[in-house]
Amino acid sequence: MNMLPIRRAVLSVTDKSGLTDFAVFLSENSVDLVSTGGTQKTLQAAGLSVAAVSEVTGFPEILNGRVKTLHPHIHAGILADKGDPSHVATLEEKQIRPFDLVCVNLYDFAGAVERNLSLEEIVEEIDIGGPCMLRAAAKNFHNVLVLPLPGWYGAAQDEMQKNNMSVSLGFRQKMASRAFEATSRYDALISAYLRPYSISG
Repeated sequence: MNMLPIRRAVLSVTDKSGLTDFAVFLSENSVDLVSTGGTQKTLQAAGLSVAAVSEVTGFPEILNGRVKTLHPHIHAGILADKGDPSHVATLEEKQIRPFDLVCVNLYDFAGAVERNLSLEEIVEEIDIGGPCMLRAAAKNFHNVLVLPLPGWYGAAQDEMQKNNMSVSLGFRQKMASRAFEATSRYDALISAYLRPYSISG
């Protein structure tokens, strides 16, 4: 589809710069918000109505937060092709609502390295669910808008304001490219950090 209406968003961010203002804009334009832990608390503190990811999945965050968004009710909602009748039928059968916007940025791995944390502590700063959501949304840019950095909130808001809360395919493809760039850089940072600890190679 060329123009994608934005009706439901999942937000899960480490860098909360500009988050509240952007979420207020979404909420004021009738976008349903779903979020995780700290992001949810930030938005609720701003007076916004936000559903917890655990409400969507029917399963609590576990393993000290290592498992939050890795669930079919999240990823099917991100990966579904809204133009494929079989996908739509599956969502209806499984009672899964699709997402239109994925607003995610990743754990601050670089900052953790700068703080000279132990290897065990550093490992906890390797984001798993975030890159999965970014890559899923970027792959499915025909059906989802992905925003991998706070710097893109303004452009996304302008796009929605100009198009009656819809975003163009061209803008979604551009953001998909930026999302893959973000996950690629993130993986490169982790790889470079772990390499000295390798037994061989």
